[in-house]
Parts: sequence; C-alpha cells; structure tokens
Amino acid sequence: MVIEKHYVINQHMMYMFGLHDRNAKVCTLVREFHRVFIVDRSPLEILEDSLRCIGFNLKGAMDTSKLIIGKNMMGPVLINHIHNICVFPNKSHKPEDTIWFNPFHILRTQSCKRKTNIEFRNRLILMIDSKLYSFNHKLKSAEQLSQITIENATNPVSYIIEPPKKVRKRKSKKK
Repeated sequence: MVIEKHYVINQHMMYMFGLHDRNAKVCTLVREFHRVFIVDRSPLEILEDSLRCIGFNLKGAMDTSKLIIGKNMMGPVLINHIHNICVFPNKSHKPEDTIWFNPFHILRTQSCKRKTNIEFRNRLILMIDSKLYSFNHKLKSAEQLSQITIENATNPVSYIIEPPKKVRKRKSKKK
C-alpha cells in the first residue's frame, strides 16, 4: 500500500481513520473514490493541514460548527466552503480510530443488527458500530452545516447599526 507523507482533504475523500503502524505511530488510512492509501499523519493533523491551506484552523472550524449547528460534541467540520467539503466523525474526534466521513459520497444508510451499513456512491459498503439513528443525525448535521455556510457566504445578511445619538447637556444661563 502507498504511504504518503502529507495529505490535504479533497472532494474525492470518502472517509479516513487512524491506525498504528508497526512502530506504534498513528497514521491515517484514507479512502478516496478510486484509491486507498496511508498518510504518515494522524487524522487530526490531516484536518488541521487541510484547514491551514485555506487560512483557517481546526479549533476555529470546530467553534464555528458549534455556533452554527449548536453545541454538539461530535459536530461536523467544514474543511473547504468553496468546494463544499465537510466531514463528520462517527464518535468523539479525540480517539485515533474515529472515522471521518464526507457526506457527499454517502448514497444510503441501512440498519443491520444494531449497526449501520453505509453505501457510498462507488457502491462500496462499510459497516460501522453505530445505531442508524445516531449516524443519520450526524450525517444530517454535516449537510446542514454545509448548506447554512454556503447560504451565508452567497447571501450575507447586513445589519445597519446606527450610532447612538449624543445627548447634549445644555448649559444653564446665569442671570
């Protein structure tokens, strides 16, 4: 399998997750539409690198996600609003084995023995240990984050704030 030193998330990324190499170093397995490879960086480092390429950082992206979607511990992260690339985790973002999904490539989801089967656009099927309702909620949150962000970027709302009126004190005239 090919090992890349660096990787920036693009439109072809379907999912990625962390794993340990033979030296116990955290690497990332990346599944794109037509290829699979390993990156010599952790999933959070890949997210950080991908955001830095467009002038943002992971903490800011997570804070913005919480602001737009609401306080959600496993909220989605908008990677690139121009290319509409958003990813979401199947569980907390802290463990290395967290799977990060790109909702664009998810065709359908189905329940199978209290787990979730995910069918991708290229007909690949992945089964994960998550209830269907929980996974679909995360998927919908990622889609909403993308939609709201794109809407805000194309149709910004303007507020006109008038400066406060100055109250002038009149000097009393002495007689």
